[in-house]
Parts: sequence; structure tokens; C-alpha cells
Amino acid sequence: MTETPTRRGPWIVNASRRVYDNPWIGVSEHDVTDPGGNPGLYGVCEVKSFAVGVVPVDAEGHVWLVGQHRFPRDYYSWELPEGGGSMAVPPLDSARRELKEETGLSATGWWELLQLDFSNAVTDEIGFGFLAWDVTPGASDPDDNEKLDIRRLPFGDVLEMALNGEIRDAFSQAMLMKVDILGRRGGLPAPVARALGYDAAG
Repeated sequence: MTETPTRRGPWIVNASRRVYDNPWIGVSEHDVTDPGGNPGLYGVCEVKSFAVGVVPVDAEGHVWLVGQHRFPRDYYSWELPEGGGSMAVPPLDSARRELKEETGLSATGWWELLQLDFSNAVTDEIGFGFLAWDVTPGASDPDDNEKLDIRRLPFGDVLEMALNGEIRDAFSQAMLMKVDILGRRGGLPAPVARALGYDAAG
């Protein structure tokens, strides 16, 4: 428990305590004085790994989706390949591992697409998104606690799934939208732009 007041920007933290902990997350409560000078309580979920996500693109302009049931919201979710990475391992290495485990794919072309914060009012989780191309199929090896379905679809179809709400996962939506925006602006790596048809469109 912390008793000496500290500052986080305009916030004053008067005391802090850990109220929950497991191998994946911790929850801390902070007695604070908010930027308006009011006393309050602030809870923060601290994630012990970062998230990695991948947009795997083949020469025909198709990408892979992973389907699984998500426990917190209790629904079946189609997403790009995603997972957690150890803080001690570079994000790209974790992205390579996650892509292989979930889809069986390996890739020789990699490019960091984005970094983003998830629900930054309540958690400190950060995500690293990557493009992968020159992909080679292989056997997937999901974790023992995962039951996954795999789909390979044209990028345009997957983008439409994000636009119409079939893909609700925020990380997947952000990566797909950024690929589309960069493609329209001429900002994608040349092999990906060619595969997705943005070079012809531009």
C-alpha cells in the first residue's frame, strides 16, 4: 500500500493497494484527488502481457480469420489472429509465434501496422498490430484451452465484416481499417498493396 501522495499528470494519488492478482492481470485501487480537486476512487486493470495482432495477406489478396468463443461477452467472435506476448520478448517475435500457433502460417514479410491502447480509462493494456505477407501454410498448434475455427477470405469481404458488425473485436477493426486507409493513400508495403489491388486503384 502506498501512502505518500504522488502525481499522475493532473491527478494526485493519495494511496494505492492491490486488490486482485492472477498470472494474467492485476487490479489496483487508488485513492485519488481528480483534476477538479475532488476525492475519488480509481480502479485500474493492469495486464501482464501486451497484445499482438496480425493481418496475414497472401498473393491472391486473401486474409485469415480466427473464430472462437469469447468468455467475458459470451459470444462467438471472428477476429484476425491475435494473442498475448511476454513483456520480455519483442512484439514481432510474439506476433510470429501467435500467427503460427493459430493459423499454421509463417511469413517472410513483416511490417508494424499500428500500436494502440485498449480501453485506456480502465486498463494499461497496449497492442501491437502487424502486416504479414509472403505467407506459407502449415499446421496450426493452438493452446490447449483454445477451440479455433479458421477462415481464409478476400480482404474486401473481411473489411466488409468489420464495417457491418460481423467483426466486433476492436483490435481487428482497427487493423483492417488502417490497412484500407493506408492502401488508399499509397502507404502500404508494395507487396501488400499489389496483393490487395490498391496499386491499381491508386
